Amino acid sequence: MKTSEDYGTGKTRENFPVASQLIAPALRAPILAYYRFARAADDVADHPGLAPATKFELLDGLEATLLGKTDLDPAARPLRAQLHARGLSPQHALDLLTAFRLDVTKHRYRDWDELMHYCRYSAMPVGRFVLEVHGEARTTWDSSDALCSALQVINHLQDCGRDYQTLDRVYVPLDALSAHGLSVQALSASRATPELRACLQAVAGQCASLLPQAAQLPRVVRDLRLGIETAVIAAVARKLTTWLLERDPLSEPVHLTRLGALTLAAGAVVPELVRRLRGAPGQAAHSGGA
Repeated sequence: MKTSEDYGTGKTRENFPVASQLIAPALRAPILAYYRFARAADDVADHPGLAPATKFELLDGLEATLLGKTDLDPAARPLRAQLHARGLSPQHALDLLTAFRLDVTKHRYRDWDELMHYCRYSAMPVGRFVLEVHGEARTTWDSSDALCSALQVINHLQDCGRDYQTLDRVYVPLDALSAHGLSVQALSASRATPELRACLQAVAGQCASLLPQAAQLPRVVRDLRLGIETAVIAAVARKLTTWLLERDPLSEPVHLTRLGALTLAAGAVVPELVRRLRGAPGQAAHSGGA
């Protein structure tokens, strides 16, 4: 019987750094297990050769294994074990499945609010899970939700042409396209028209509005390593949003190279370390499980 991991696409979620060297080694296992679960579900939802009914069946199989109803799907078993060992809820993984089920049949988003509803299930659970693994307070969720949603929208804009051409999936809000006199077919071009550039920049501007709240995340998490990690991720979000405000994602590079990512990370780590060493007001820095 085939399971979700029989349909891997080899894609990565490069805007969501997972279990990097900045995360405490003792906490990497649950985060990697969560990533494996998410990757398997994402691959199923995006697989071009699977019928919707088969996709739903495979996603249901992931859920059943996660909840201990079966042992059939190997992508869910490690996460189930980690959740059990740490006394954590499966809700953040179940929320992801809600998003991937949406991806099977929902290929258009009416407006920004509808897109943010999607991000509530596709992006926000990622940050919430990482925070929960670190024992952070729920008061950190607002900033995490903003950062994860920004990263998700950035990814949608980076890949807007490919998503439309390969999956017939459009995350650019339809009202934004309509406001610039466009239909989704504009995304099939090899280069954006001035109207499409203006549309994508408008959506990138809405994404930029999330960044001030997102930038607060390193300041509200207590864990030292996670604080540095989130400072790096926030810097990535700022850089990519700037590029999307300036460049055409259909014809220009809007992804960080490995060297560019390392350079950006170095520039974010030092100021965050200095801030924490100075003992920022209200910041009780500690390292969870180093």
